[in-house]
Amino acid sequence: MALDYLKNKRILLVDDEQVLLDMVVSILKEEGFCHIRTAGNVREALQEAETFLPELAILDVMLPDGDGFSLMKALKDRADYPVLFLTARGEDEDKFRGFGLGADDYVVKPFLPRELIFRVMAILRRSYKDENPFVKLHGSEIDFERAEVIKKGVHIPLTAKEYELLSALYRASGRIVTIDALCEAAWGENPFGYENSLMAHIRRIREKIEENPSSPVSLITVKGLGYKLIVEGK
Repeated sequence: MALDYLKNKRILLVDDEQVLLDMVVSILKEEGFCHIRTAGNVREALQEAETFLPELAILDVMLPDGDGFSLMKALKDRADYPVLFLTARGEDEDKFRGFGLGADDYVVKPFLPRELIFRVMAILRRSYKDENPFVKLHGSEIDFERAEVIKKGVHIPLTAKEYELLSALYRASGRIVTIDALCEAAWGENPFGYENSLMAHIRRIREKIEENPSSPVSLITVKGLGYKLIVEGK
């Protein structure tokens, strides 16, 4: 299906009811979504967002250490991605507040599984319909659709790990992506011990995208923290 790429989007689900978390994860996975993280409170959600780099957040309003409205603001201050509220708070005042703060949708519990999927897919279609597979850097271009770099007219293929790392860096264009987050993007949920492999992959990526790999201007090291990708026009 043409929209299958949307099911690769990373979803952060925040609710303090474990039964509901398990149910929603099951609903999403049955539909084909494979990158899902959960959190039971604001603190956990912010920690997950730091390394998981979500592309959609599904939030409850009532959380044990805060509220979903404040959490949405904190998440959007770090990166701008869509938010859907999934909550028992169905009063008009709450809905208006959520939409007024920038929520993309508001679903009241109890809900039908198909309704949730339709709402999620609608948000993703609206939010990512204009994704450009061509990303312009200084002196080169990344074609994510073909998994290659174009530099001085030469098409250079990307390996699977290089593709995953560049995708994570591009989602956070201009912002620091931590070493842990990059290792997780390339090697999964147990990324520990891959720091040296990450450095090797970063070197190879720079050889492909930089005019002078020893003096990078597109893929920058932030010492002790991680890396960031500088995209032209952003």
